[in-house]
Parts: sequence; C-alpha cells; structure tokens
Amino acid sequence: MKPTGYFTHTLFRRHEMGEGHPECPQRLDAIEDRLLITGLDHALERREPTPAALSDVELAHDRMHVAALRGLSDRLIEDMQAGGPSHANIDPDTSINRHTWEAALMAAGAAIDATDAVMAGELENAFCAVRPPGHHATHDKAMGFCFFNNVAIAAKYALARHGLKRVAIIDFDVHHGNGTEDIVAGDERILMCSFYQHPFYPECEHSNAPNLVNLPVPAYTRGMDVRELIDMMWLPRLEAFRPQMIFISAGFDAHREDDMGQMGLVENDYTWITERIVQVAKRHAQGRIVSCLEGGYNLSALARSVEAHLRVLADV
Repeated sequence: MKPTGYFTHTLFRRHEMGEGHPECPQRLDAIEDRLLITGLDHALERREPTPAALSDVELAHDRMHVAALRGLSDRLIEDMQAGGPSHANIDPDTSINRHTWEAALMAAGAAIDATDAVMAGELENAFCAVRPPGHHATHDKAMGFCFFNNVAIAAKYALARHGLKRVAIIDFDVHHGNGTEDIVAGDERILMCSFYQHPFYPECEHSNAPNLVNLPVPAYTRGMDVRELIDMMWLPRLEAFRPQMIFISAGFDAHREDDMGQMGLVENDYTWITERIVQVAKRHAQGRIVSCLEGGYNLSALARSVEAHLRVLADV
C-alpha cells in the first residue's frame, strides 16, 4: 500500500488572529505532539507544500476577492512599518496579520499539492494540517476564520487540471460549510455531503441544490445518531454518484469536549466516519482522498480525533 501523505508548513503557525483567539497556532502543535507521542508520525510521509498559484485559487474564488485580500495584506504591512496595528479586521471573528496572505496561499497550495501527489499515485491519500481553515470562505468573501476555501479549490482543481468528471466533498465540521456550498451548489460534477449543528453559525440560508446532501442536526446530537444519518443519507448518494476522488473538510469541533459547538461525537465516531469514506473511495475512486483540517478547538480532543482520522487513512 502506498503511504499517506502529511502536508504541513511552518508558515501556518505565523498566521494568528490575536491573543486568546480559538483558531490559534497551538492547534497544529497539539496535533504534532500527538503524532510523536503515539508513534503515528512514522506511518506518514511528510511533505512540504508550495503556495497555490492565483490562477488555481481563482478556480473557486472571484478575482476581486483575491485582489482585495492581497491589497488588505499589503496595506497592513505598510501601516505596521509606520507603527500601525498588527492586525486588520475582516469581521468580528476574523482578522489578518502580516503572514496571513502567504499562509492562506500555502494552505490552498497544500490541498493542491496533495491532489497532484494522490492523482500521480505517489500517495494513497493525504491529510493537510493547515491553517487558516477554509470552508466558510465563499466565492467572494472571507469569513469565519477562513480566507480561501482550500477544499473547494482542490476539488475544482481536480476537475479542471486532472480531467476528473465527478468528485465528492465530505464536511463533518460542527459548523455548516456555507462557503463550500456557495462555491459548488448546482455544479453537477461535485457532490457535497455534510452534517452540522443547526441552528448555529453561520446562520445563513441553506441551498436546496440537488448536488448537496445537507444534514442539519440539533445541539447535543450524539455520534450514533450521526452514524445512522450517514448510513441513510450520505452513503446511498455517494454510491450512486461514484466519485473519482473524495475531498474532506475535516473539522473536529463536533467532539463532545469542544466548547465551540454542542454536539456529542468522540474519537470512535471519527474513526467510523473515516472508515465509511475510505470504503467508498476504494470502491469508486481508487482510494483517492485528500483531507484538510478545518475546525477543532479543544486541543486535546482535536489531537486525539486527528489521530483517529489518520489511523484509518494510513491503515495502522
């Protein structure tokens, strides 16, 4: 069996949104520590990504959105050199520092590089330990800690650059991937399956496009109930769609220890979900999976859940 790739970069730790912000560099440190303590690090093939080309980012994003984010970054750096503030706000929860532009390009680049490596047969599958996350970034707007939509960019890239006809996106973050939905809704080449706590952030209208399998669930929903919904709703649609590659928005904030949400999943649930995704990928997609980190803010629960996810991907 080919190895599982692990894509990450030191640049991801330089992006931060201020002291006490939950989407912090320590999230990646917690994952790294867990991989070392458990020995799982030795089962992964580490790779350092390259920044995404703007032409690839614009497969999923409006050119003006990309230009505006770059302009905001340039102005921030100029203001800092003149003694100005170290952050520029996009919304009450989301801000950039001098490294955010480069980190966002590198996060999208990790998803693209992982796609290339999996498509080339160099890797069985891949996990991208990236920051900033992406699934709230819409076609033309940054929000919810997200600037570029890493998974949507990679999915569009696989279709445009590798000539695939059908790809699936699975999102199991506690928050609705409204940005991904905005980008892919109505695109019959992409099937998006998700569950998320509802009502909850981002509290926007959900699309009823036929290529979306949205499973909104109430607070305090436990893992067994989510599993039943996946069995009934996701898996038949995935089997009928026969994706040639699967992309995962891997958020782990539906864990019962994570105060960002109020759901009740545990590590075994992430193991079960990943096993089902791998089975679909083996039947229809030659095992091809690229998974990208989204949420997960309780550091211990995040690290343990990523370990569970990676053990299935790496088959160890």
